[in-house]
Amino acid sequence: MIYDPDMTLSDARDRYFRLSGFGPGGGYQERWIKVKVWRIPIWLPNTEGRRRAVKLHDLHHILTEYPTTWKGEAEISAWEVGSGGLRRYYAGWLLDLMNIAQGLVVNPKGVYRGFMHGRTTSNLYDLEFNEQLLRGHVGDLRKRLQLDRPSEPSTGFIDHLSFVFWVLASVVTYIGVVTLALMPLILIAFWIFWR
Repeated sequence: MIYDPDMTLSDARDRYFRLSGFGPGGGYQERWIKVKVWRIPIWLPNTEGRRRAVKLHDLHHILTEYPTTWKGEAEISAWEVGSGGLRRYYAGWLLDLMNIAQGLVVNPKGVYRGFMHGRTTSNLYDLEFNEQLLRGHVGDLRKRLQLDRPSEPSTGFIDHLSFVFWVLASVVTYIGVVTLALMPLILIAFWIFWR
């Protein structure tokens, strides 16, 4: 276990930043973030909506101990959606659905396991991030989210139906975002070939 249950979330988050190579403060105040799509670095604006969601997302990494690798991001994204979704954190929804779609290629079993694990737990997205939350202990929050017990994957019909729905939603989202991102190139190619 990387994060001892007796650690405060503040101490655990400092350790998480160090282990993940994020530096002090986790880069929350940066104007741009670098993400990799199929190992290609892409710079995206670090919007206020993304900042609000990622502060809780990072705490989820600590509580679940899913790694910040490409495969780990797919698993935690599936877990977040499966555990009740991101509620009003719209930027987080977009990123999680994109990660699930990518995860279907690089870590399909992990996406399934993460989602099903989420169906038996809850997450922090019903909260607003604040300093009081950081004063809490890792073990207490694991209990609150039901992460302190062995993972028993949910396998009911509704759980599987929900998984299929969210997988389809992630694929549609991914295709839509990639199409929008490539639209200038598509329009230029259309103009060159059809003039």
